[in-house]
Parts: sequence; C-alpha cells; structure tokens
Amino acid sequence: MVPTTDVVVAGAAGRMGSRVVACLAETGDLRLVGALEAAGHPAVGADAGEAAGVRRLGVPLTSDAAAAITRERILVEFSIPEATLEHLRLVAGASGRAVIGTTGFTAPQREEIAGLGRRAAIVLSPNMSVGVTVALKLLTTMARALGDEYDVEITEIHHRFKKDAPSGTALRMAEVVAEALGRDLSRVAVYGRQGLPGERGRTEMGIFSLRSGDVVGEHTVSFGTLGERLELTHRAHSRDTFARGALRAVRFIAGRPPGLYSMQDVLDLA
Repeated sequence: MVPTTDVVVAGAAGRMGSRVVACLAETGDLRLVGALEAAGHPAVGADAGEAAGVRRLGVPLTSDAAAAITRERILVEFSIPEATLEHLRLVAGASGRAVIGTTGFTAPQREEIAGLGRRAAIVLSPNMSVGVTVALKLLTTMARALGDEYDVEITEIHHRFKKDAPSGTALRMAEVVAEALGRDLSRVAVYGRQGLPGERGRTEMGIFSLRSGDVVGEHTVSFGTLGERLELTHRAHSRDTFARGALRAVRFIAGRPPGLYSMQDVLDLA
C-alpha cells in the first residue's frame, strides 16, 4: 500500500483551492482530509469534491480551522492574507506544516510569517508554478550578464477578478532582478507613467499590471537596450499548473524541520 500524506485545503471553494482539491483527487499518495472556507460561505457544508467539480470525496467544507489543522496534516492555502495568517498561527501552534500560495501580504505580515517559520515548516511562494520558479532562477543570470546597460520593464496580465496589483509574481521577479543588479527596489520601481514624466531613469524598473477577462496569468520581463531587446515570458494556460506545483511542495515539506522555504528549495534551485 502506498503511504499517504493527509492534506487540508483552505479556500477550498475558491478558484485555486478547488483546483487543488481536484488535482489531489487524482493522486495516490496525497489524501484530502479537510477543506476550509470562510464562515457564511455558501459552499460550507457541501462535499469538497463535488464543489470542485469532481467526484464525492466525503470531506465537507467547514469553517472550523482549529479542528481541521493538526500536527499530522499539511495545510495548503490559497486565500487572503488575513485568513492565511490566522491559519498559520494554528499551524505554528501545532508545530505543523503548510504550503502557502496566498499573495498580497504586507511587510509586517511577511515578518510575522518569518517568525512563525521558526515553529513550523512553511513553503511560501507567490507562484507555485514550476516554470515560474525556473524563470526566477534564469532572471538572476540574465540581469547579472546584461547589467545596467539594459532597461528593465515588467508587465503582468491576470483575470478581472484578481484583487492585488501588481501580482506577487511580478513583484518577486522585480525583487530578483533588483537584487542581481544591486538596486533598492523601493527606490527604483515605477508603477505608472502619465503626462510628461521625462526621460526614463537609467536604473528605474517599470512594473505594470493589466486586468482582462479570464486570463490565468502572464508575466514578461523585458531587458532592452539600443539595438536589441531580450524578453522572458511565462504564460499559464490553466490553474492546474499552480495546483500541481503546490502538491509538489506538499511532498517536499512532509518531514521537513521548521523553517521558511520557497519553491526554489522545492526544486533544489536555491
């Protein structure tokens, strides 16, 4: 018999959470044992599998996070920062493990997560895609090789329902490039241009967000200089790519000691 790892999915009736539930149902080594949604959500009480559009799994959606989150179970979370932190405090209190794909955390919230990582094993990533993780590694090499002679511009496109902007992935890409170039992102980032802003600053980095229809996610980092432009683009065609990446992170975090990990650690690219 194949040993199984017990998983609790938070935000299980959401766009990403439901795909995590669906992809979990296809595995033989991971087992859904808990599904969380906010109190008052219309899906609470429904079967998580049926709510996700797959077969009945016998796991009802509940808002009782304290009962669902235990030391033996791994939490997978795609929701909002406030709910995620509430759940991570429970994970840390149980010395448990979690995989977090939530975006939009403030700097103080990220500091709290780092502190919780001293008591729990946490994979935190703004993008669980394996392709994006590889792209982040490549961006370091590209930025260092091209240097300050190349202008850096980042664009991202997502569906009309996305609440935060720029996306967590775009910000992470900007952080990686800025670090490789020795720049302070808080000083060089430009989030919009209008009117007559003047000639482009030599070290500024443009980060721009588009929201349109049902676009799952597209990110492009452009390095341009006089005479040429080099672009690295990642396009997600289905949310399943993020769900499967999250499940890969679940397998990685099982048995790990407390700490704050990234998808780079999951893929052994750190």
